Amino acid sequence: MLFFACYRKVTYLCSRLGTFFYAMESEIYVEKGRAVSEKRLLATLGEMIAEKGFEKIGINAVASRSGVAKILIYRYFGSVEGLMAAYIRQYDYWINFPRKLPRREELPDFLKKMFHLQIEQLHNNPTLRRLYRWELSSKNAMIEGLCRQREETGLWLIDAVSKLTGNDPKEVAALATIISASITYLVMLEEFSPKYNGIPLDNDDGWVQICSTIDGLIDHWLEKSAIGFSGKVKTLNNQTKE
Repeated sequence: MLFFACYRKVTYLCSRLGTFFYAMESEIYVEKGRAVSEKRLLATLGEMIAEKGFEKIGINAVASRSGVAKILIYRYFGSVEGLMAAYIRQYDYWINFPRKLPRREELPDFLKKMFHLQIEQLHNNPTLRRLYRWELSSKNAMIEGLCRQREETGLWLIDAVSKLTGNDPKEVAALATIISASITYLVMLEEFSPKYNGIPLDNDDGWVQICSTIDGLIDHWLEKSAIGFSGKVKTLNNQTKE
């Protein structure tokens, strides 16, 4: 009798463990399936917007081309607008900007590279450029959320650069705004206007010229605050040597 009682208990425990591991395996499978479907939907959206623009994007067309059921688009993203917002969130430069500060003496190169990469990322992603125009033409909670995420990064950067250079945060904010907003506007414009003030936007020469001028603005700004920035760098280096 004791043997059969133990056997029943062991059998019961094994069945419960089997059910538990099956549930875990099923959940992992579902999550993997969702990740694959989301990736496919975002890739399909990117292709369609690059080909036709965002104006003609519909949920039925995305579902048909991706091979993912329409109901899953609603389940994962809420709407085709939610899918577009998810694409922006995945690729937006400022939303995904790494919050890692350079050493003080590396700041000039850090700032220049930061804006160069903004140009490169937007220049190489026609879908993102078009979706930025979609953002400007719409107003909803999803877009407000994207703006808040960018703003958080911008405020963090302004505070960090202000502390590293000793400059007024308002001055840092104004300079950063002029440069980053100009980049966004010019990159979006290149699809419709090959030149702006004589600068070719449809080839690398124009963007080399723009990058060179951005570098000059940053150098001039840092030189203007040489007492506040270069002096601190010199003192810091001297302290390090000592």
